[in-house]
Amino acid sequence: MTHSPDPATVVIYSGGMDSYTVLHRALREGLDVHALSFDYGQRHRRELEVAERVCRALGVPHQMVDITATHGLIDNSALTDASRAMPEGDYAEDNLTATVVPNRNMILLSLAIAKAVNIGAGRVDYGAHGGDHVLYPDCRPEFVESMNAVAGIANFAPVTIHAPYLRASKAEILAEGLAMGLDYANTWTCYRGGELACGCCGSCRERLAAFAANGVSDPLAYAPGDA
Repeated sequence: MTHSPDPATVVIYSGGMDSYTVLHRALREGLDVHALSFDYGQRHRRELEVAERVCRALGVPHQMVDITATHGLIDNSALTDASRAMPEGDYAEDNLTATVVPNRNMILLSLAIAKAVNIGAGRVDYGAHGGDHVLYPDCRPEFVESMNAVAGIANFAPVTIHAPYLRASKAEILAEGLAMGLDYANTWTCYRGGELACGCCGSCRERLAAFAANGVSDPLAYAPGDA
């Protein structure tokens, strides 16, 4: 086992807004941060490429984990099956359940917990937030609480699951990040992997609404007529 200086944390870092803020929050806590990103066969790699660039610029240890071998187990989602139509519109159960990736956060958290134990870190951070509760069961408080309980007994060394924005909205997360001086041009949110963000998918719409709620413009470029 390789031991990191205490205290240390493993941050599940997708390259999106929420995990970008979580990453910087952990750094500001003075923690020894290890970023962990996963390629599970997403429709595109834009978020992963952003995550790689950010960690390189920050000098944060970053491990990209290829778990595409699991793709056939979790491909019943518009996020992992390019042949399926990507739903548009605001987050709501009736139009965006197609974007749920089966058991995704349990898989990713299990691997992140293993990484934490392996390096002697006592915590795993991830960006579940209140806006996800309506749609994603694996972002709800009861899921996080249960995973935290399991992480405390699954190994000889207990690990804490830390979701600092579990009850915060996207706008509240953005407000905290802006107060930290973060540049959200260094994130990617769009479910599509085009040159420009689409502005139509649920993820883009939630992002744009968060910027509007904070009275600032999104630094990302959007396809004409969408942002």
